[in-house]
Amino acid sequence: MNMSRTRDTRERLVVIGGDAAGMSAASQARRMRGPDELEIVAFERGHFTSYSACGIPYWVGGDVTEPDQLIARTPEEHRERDIDLRMRTEVMEIDVDRQRVRARDLESGAESWTSYDKLVIATGARPIRPDMPGADAPGVHGVQTLDDGQALIDTLAHTRGRKAVVAGAGYIGVEMAEALINRGYEVTVVNRGSEPMSTLDPDMGRLVHEAMEGLGITMVDDTAVTKVLTGEDGRVRAVATEHAEYPADVVVLGIGVRPETTLAKAAGLPLGSHGGLLTDLAMRVRGHENIWAGGDCVEVLDLVSGQERHIALGTHANKHGQVIGTGVGGGYATFPGVVGTAVSKVCDLEIARTGLREKDARRVGLQFVSVTIESTSRAGYYPGASPMTVKMLAERRTGRLLGVQIVGREGAGKRVDIAAVALTAGMTVEQMTALDLGYAPPFSPVWDPVLVAARKAAAKVRAS
Repeated sequence: MNMSRTRDTRERLVVIGGDAAGMSAASQARRMRGPDELEIVAFERGHFTSYSACGIPYWVGGDVTEPDQLIARTPEEHRERDIDLRMRTEVMEIDVDRQRVRARDLESGAESWTSYDKLVIATGARPIRPDMPGADAPGVHGVQTLDDGQALIDTLAHTRGRKAVVAGAGYIGVEMAEALINRGYEVTVVNRGSEPMSTLDPDMGRLVHEAMEGLGITMVDDTAVTKVLTGEDGRVRAVATEHAEYPADVVVLGIGVRPETTLAKAAGLPLGSHGGLLTDLAMRVRGHENIWAGGDCVEVLDLVSGQERHIALGTHANKHGQVIGTGVGGGYATFPGVVGTAVSKVCDLEIARTGLREKDARRVGLQFVSVTIESTSRAGYYPGASPMTVKMLAERRTGRLLGVQIVGREGAGKRVDIAAVALTAGMTVEQMTALDLGYAPPFSPVWDPVLVAARKAAAKVRAS
């Protein structure tokens, strides 16, 4: 009797998705409101919660030995916080009018409805699987969840051949190519673009291309996989492009991801041009006071271009979750937007970018100047100094910083954070030249490479 009365007076939060955004939201809401005020029910269709998807390539490649190392919080730990977390349970339908969700237990097949007062949608993203023959054949893998990572590792453990094809050369494709090289595979990367890493301008992507070939990776650019060819056992044996075939014992799809918004679309919730849910600054789904969304299933504001973008990153997802949980808990927080910062590596080559590429600036009608400089990670005379290339874009006339790309060895990648802060603050390249950055010969030349680029960009702006 007492439990029934307590339940009748509590609000119920339902969370769809048990990874970064969903469980960050649930945990923050629990910190702000105890179990006597707020009941929290979370649904996760996979076997894991609160894990680092970004770490999967390093698990596949052997740098991380166990999947548990990628898990920030287990289901049991969430339940100890009075969160009713239901694993291997997939939400099949959202009934917005009656404020309830229909979920299916994936083990038993049983279905049931659960009502909510507040709903958080954190359904993540799904790997893009091209619509072509053989895309679903055994041995073809997308890599988005720990379950996907485990499936790929199982395939690698039981595959006799040592030839791998990676379709796509974005962050996932590049990192998976390195992981497979580390596992002793002969790797071919088939890339639709002219150079790998389409998040960079082609001249910077060329540096990545050269580094990948230096690792022994075969790069096939300006083409796409059109068919997966299978053997008599039904497993993948090769991939075909328009002009050639490439033997493959395993295929990894690194083409990218799309927002997983199938449920949201069916429920009539607003989606943007990239297919992601649209929210306000507090991460509330537009037009719905009691529904929030965050993580890889949403679109966010690009602070540089002023347009909505879809960027699938765990850093954003965790921030979204904190904002959502604060709102559910009765507080107020906002997620103002992003500048598009990302960093990756190919062995010892570090790759970083933030802000706009040249084609991004052109698309939104910005007039700009661009400069590229060569520098070193440390004072040139100090042992271990390594080369670094920095490209910088600035708005013509105003000098507002628009974007930075960096490719280099140790010490290169995280320098992009200087530019990310400058972009967020709306600084000009002239203002950047006066930044008081840390200096000592083991860490930087007297003029940091980012500031060298800013000086050159400022001079070009003045001359334009």
